[in-house]
Formats: sequence, structure tokens, C-alpha cells
Amino acid sequence: MTAELAAALAALTTRPWTLMEVCGGQTHAIVRWGLDQLLPPGVRLIHGPGCPVCVTPAATIDAALQLARRPEVILCSYGDMLRVPGSASGDDLLGVRAGGGDVRLLTSPLQAIGLAQQHPERQVVFLAVGFETTAPATALLARQALALGLANLSLLVAHVRVAPAMAAILAEPANRVQGFLAAGHVGTVMGLAELEALSARYRVPVVVTGFAPQELMAGLLACVRQLEAGQAGVQNAYGSVVRPGGNPAARALIETVFAVVDQPWRGLGVLPASGLALRGPYRRLDAQERFGLTALGGADPTANPCISGQILRGLAQPPDCPAFGGACTPDHPLGAPMVSSEGACAAYARYRPAAAGASIRP
Repeated sequence: MTAELAAALAALTTRPWTLMEVCGGQTHAIVRWGLDQLLPPGVRLIHGPGCPVCVTPAATIDAALQLARRPEVILCSYGDMLRVPGSASGDDLLGVRAGGGDVRLLTSPLQAIGLAQQHPERQVVFLAVGFETTAPATALLARQALALGLANLSLLVAHVRVAPAMAAILAEPANRVQGFLAAGHVGTVMGLAELEALSARYRVPVVVTGFAPQELMAGLLACVRQLEAGQAGVQNAYGSVVRPGGNPAARALIETVFAVVDQPWRGLGVLPASGLALRGPYRRLDAQERFGLTALGGADPTANPCISGQILRGLAQPPDCPAFGGACTPDHPLGAPMVSSEGACAAYARYRPAAAGASIRP
């Protein structure tokens, strides 16, 4: 099926096109199965900022490091977050844990409730990251914490929204993206309305896809078909999962607990209306306010040769980085895209280690 879709794409294509897959899970599938190598000449795939671990700003990691070093705090988060470097010092949460800090790995935000109940004498802080896919689970944690009256549980929130990041990429003066493959799991929650507004504003085709090779190739074919026809709209190629209105219950939970705010992204700067912050009564759970942390923002670290910012903006590929495969490896990552299981650099390191030092830019 994949080969047939690739042949159909080659027969359809009459001119060069540059497309971006937004999600890190899509990137790993594309690199793992070599789908980009099946594309006809002139059709290029570049990798977007759809890795939540990768775009969490260094200042947020620094705040988490500061909290994790406090003896009264249990800092917990998802596994990938424990290896993300903060500021130029290169510290990470695993290092803090090795030095005696109480840092826990969770597979579900709701596990933080059990920690808070088991340790009433401690302050439990959940570092909450991710796109709209993980935000409902964090919102549920916040709602449960208030309902249970847990005074020793707080959230350090770094949730981000996909559509504003796509808009920022399209507004970039050096932008090369002519069409998007949008992440199916975000569409499952949010539906299609935000993507339709984006497509109409920037006149770019957007195709929502899944993650299997044939689903991605079908999405590529649909996107190029629009481009060749001079069309620009949203197409749902993942209709078995994504509904136009998304998941109303999950969306309502997000809207109840969070307010949309401007948010700093690692490598992209502050993007308008791109983040989620606790609102109303849920603000009492805000770790930043509870512990008197300074505002989370500021510049990303620049003390190493990592070009993760350019990679996250779709302006470079992992092999373009002078540190890729040398100074920067999965065992010794310099940047978040090499740390995360969804990062583009980690995908190339795992599936194409021979690409080190071989630029694939035009």
C-alpha cells in the first residue's frame, strides 16, 4: 500500500513542494520507515515543533530544577522531562535526583494525587507539559486536587497549543512550508476549527493524518493533490479517530481549568495565545505563585553548538547541526530534540546515525 501511494504521489507531482509534519510521533514514523526517501524529486518533508518536551523553555526547566532541590518538595513529571537540560549549565532533573533531590517519574498526572496523600508533610509539584492531548489529564488533576482539598499539591504548567505554533512558522520570513500534515491526536481533542481558520488565513493546505506509514503517505498525497490544484483547505484523513468537533468533554475541561496566554517556546520565542495557564480558583494550585518563582521566560541557552531552535522552526534538519552525532548524542544530549522520544534529533540518531555531518538542506 505504501509503495502504491508513493507511485501515485510521483505521478501527480509536477513541481517542487515543501511540506511539514507537525508532530514528533509523525517524524519518528517517517524517519523509521524511510517515507521521506520514497518521495518524488523536489518534494521535501521538514520536521515541525510538535514535540512538547522539545519546546518547553529552559526557564521552565530551571524553575523545576530549583523546586526539585528544595528538601520539602517532591517534583514529578513524565519520563522524558527528567533529561531535558535547563540553562547553559546543562543541569537536568536526573542530575538533581542523583544529588539527593526527590524527583519522581509518573505515567499519569493523577498519580500525583496519591503522592500528595501519602506524603502530607511534603509539597508535591507536577511539571505539566504537552499539547492539547495531555492538557485534559492535567485539567482533571487540577479539578480533583481542588475537590479533595489537597493543600500540598501544585502544578508547574507549560502546556502549549499547536495552531499558534503553525501560524508562527508560516509568518517566519524564511518560511518554506507550503502545506502541513497535522497531528491526528491533537485533532482528536480539538477538532478541525482552529486548523480551518489557519488554512484560510495563510492559504495553505492542512491534512490531518495518523501515524502509520500508509496513513502518512495518504496524507502526503492528499496535501500535494491540493497544492497541485491550487487549493488550500483542511482535509481529515484520519476520520476513524478525528471528528470535526473534536472531543467536547475534553475541550470543556480544558476551557474550565485553563486560560489561553502568550507562552515562551524553546527555539521559537514568545508566541501569542500559544499557552495554557491555570485560571480562576485553579490558580491556587499554581506552583509559580505558591513558591514565589520568578516569571518563566527569557532566552534559551546558547552556550553550546546545538541548533535546536532552527530545527524546531523547520529551518534546519538534525544532520545540519555541527554537534549531531558527535558532541550531541542520545547518551549526552545538548538539546531537547535529542532528549525526547519524539524529538527529531533522537529520530535521526536512532534510525539514521550515518547522517551525522551530512547536510540535507537544498
